[in-house]
Amino acid sequence: MLPPRQADEVLRNRYRVRQVVGQGGMGSIYLAEDAVLAGRLCAVKEIRTDPTLPEAAQQQAREQFHREASILARLDHPNLPKVSDFFADGDRAYLVMDYVAGQDLKTVMDEARRGGRILPEAEVLDWAGQLLDALAYMHGQQPPVLHRDIKPGNIRITPSGVLKLVDFGLVKLLAPDEMTITVVQGRGTALYTPLEQYGGDSGHTDARSDIYSSGATLYHLLTNQPPPEARARFLRPETLTPPHHLNPEISPRTERAVLWAMAIHPDDRPSGVEEFRGALFGDLGPPLRGAVRQRPNPIESALPHTADRALALTAFGLLLLALLATLFSQGAP
Repeated sequence: MLPPRQADEVLRNRYRVRQVVGQGGMGSIYLAEDAVLAGRLCAVKEIRTDPTLPEAAQQQAREQFHREASILARLDHPNLPKVSDFFADGDRAYLVMDYVAGQDLKTVMDEARRGGRILPEAEVLDWAGQLLDALAYMHGQQPPVLHRDIKPGNIRITPSGVLKLVDFGLVKLLAPDEMTITVVQGRGTALYTPLEQYGGDSGHTDARSDIYSSGATLYHLLTNQPPPEARARFLRPETLTPPHHLNPEISPRTERAVLWAMAIHPDDRPSGVEEFRGALFGDLGPPLRGAVRQRPNPIESALPHTADRALALTAFGLLLLALLATLFSQGAP
């Protein structure tokens, strides 16, 4: 395995490494200074390819990296760090993006837990709104772009309160030919990964996969308890504790929306970001019991809602009794 870059190494004659800020099996993330734009700090994500692969496979990986990096560089949204450069150096490829100052939400959550607190629902929902803005933008691209590793540690809050969804290392492009970048793509983080994503490239993932990860992230932030893995829930659904059992202050609407997003089967989740947003913020609500949507009763669905529905059912019952009485009296001698 190639060692990480050292402090003061210069990449592409431009980016001077200050320090390693993240490291994994497929590469590292560096804090670096931009020698061209004086004073600018940037995050440089390094992806290492396997030098033992056949040359043809390595070339294909390089081409896929270039294709995906080109699309990422075109993304421009206030809740996403801007990718400003990408390049290759031997067996390593690099993405250069804005350095995001501030804390990630895992750190924020851990500090609250150590202080005996749970993050306020209003604050978490403010972050959720910003997160969904970023996802709506990504999913609206042509082809749509999935993040595939949404979790508290990949969400940073700047000192001014702006949320940034970081670490594009697991992005997948939903092109007609299902092209992906295998040198970058991973499997997500287990606690927040939907069941269909465990299939890797052979699994069918779409926007609802990011919705599951968003719901699992909100569950953790609102309860201080990590959600159980989807694989465990598939075998034992009762392992998912309802959020209000862990945090009685959670509103029923927020709990319903989070559980809806965390449904095991994609068809039982919100169909897209806007439907999830509506469930969270009250524009619409998921017709669910627990975490699974129920099929509507055809008679009830034709009736008005809430109190009007009860009145309508009462009137319907009285009308039916009157009709039966009439028929009985007509048939009597």
